[in-house]
Amino acid sequence: MTQTNKDNTPSGRPGIASPIQKKLGKVNGQVMGPKLLGVVCGMVLAGLLVAGLWPFHSPKNQVTWLAGGNGLHIGKHGTILCSEKFQAPEMSADAPCSLEIWLEPAVTEASGTLLVFYAPGNPRQFSLEQSLSDLALRSDVPAGRYRTRATRLYIERIFRQGKPLFITVTSSGVRTSVYINGVLAKTSGRFPFSRRDFDGELIIATSPVNGHSWSGLLRGLAFYNQDITPAQVSQHYTAWTTNGRPVVSDDERAVALYLFDEHAGGVIHNQVASGFDLNIPDRYLVLDQSFLKPFWTEYRADWSYVNDLLINIVGFVPFGFLVCAYLSLAGRSKRPVLATILLGFAVSLTIETLQAFLPTRDSGTTDLITNTSGTALGAWLYGCNFWRPLWIKIWTHSVGIAESN
Repeated sequence: MTQTNKDNTPSGRPGIASPIQKKLGKVNGQVMGPKLLGVVCGMVLAGLLVAGLWPFHSPKNQVTWLAGGNGLHIGKHGTILCSEKFQAPEMSADAPCSLEIWLEPAVTEASGTLLVFYAPGNPRQFSLEQSLSDLALRSDVPAGRYRTRATRLYIERIFRQGKPLFITVTSSGVRTSVYINGVLAKTSGRFPFSRRDFDGELIIATSPVNGHSWSGLLRGLAFYNQDITPAQVSQHYTAWTTNGRPVVSDDERAVALYLFDEHAGGVIHNQVASGFDLNIPDRYLVLDQSFLKPFWTEYRADWSYVNDLLINIVGFVPFGFLVCAYLSLAGRSKRPVLATILLGFAVSLTIETLQAFLPTRDSGTTDLITNTSGTALGAWLYGCNFWRPLWIKIWTHSVGIAESN
């Protein structure tokens, strides 16, 4: 009967190691096995750090003036900030308001924040976003200590690469209407939008809490403390696209009008005398970047979210597999699987912590969970009996090469 030694490895006689064991023992204790595997683990770790933290600094703000006309070109990482905070003069829930934005997306199937009014602790946050080819109006209202109720209004399939788009949003305080190129596209009485949404710091082309950036051309922007009429919407669209600016009457109560006609410099002037200017920072930044954002607030019901989860899990599987193999073969730990999982958690926590200081990255607990899960999956795969014969062949072959040399 074939006997096993205390390591449960078959041997011809009790207490005597087989040739394979002797070779593996030489690999494990002296020659190239653990050292080579340690180097490979270090290379995988370096790759994870580069993938998670690149480019290691805040990139230059990719906002440049158009050479052939009025407007700004906004690149992959661009942001524009208001010099001061907007303050709604009237906080009544039914105060009317309107906004106009003239733009051209760089990509059709993309997602990014066009503009947002943001103030930490503000009970409401309003934003305008490109969601693939759809326009999304979003209003966030706190619904408890750790929850936010987000109301969205979608205008489907309006963004086309290289196609100019003039968007008008008006509200009487009761109903919200969205016009595309001067034509009514949708009206809703369920989307909350009023003058108090123009309260906070205006941020253009990115989110205030993460790098949800938008890229394309921005040619005009205006805000009104008035529900402009359908006739005025049509007149403004024609004036903007023909003359580069609207003809604004006193009864429209404009609070901000940006024509983007400076052609140089870092300041975008408000054509309304009492309004605030916009600034173009030298470096791309996220105003109030989140730190380890809770996973339940990061959830999105779309394929890109699922794709991110899978990438994070799969990306850490090789790390978990190789580290567990190293700890097992080198005898570095009595519990290599547990040690591997804890190390994967520590690496992920380090990456997510440092990402809170990088505006091109998002620091969240979702990645912490998926990265640790990927590490655990890799360690489990190494522990499966399926892999043991393969590893014996690998290490035996490596020893044979070493001995022949």
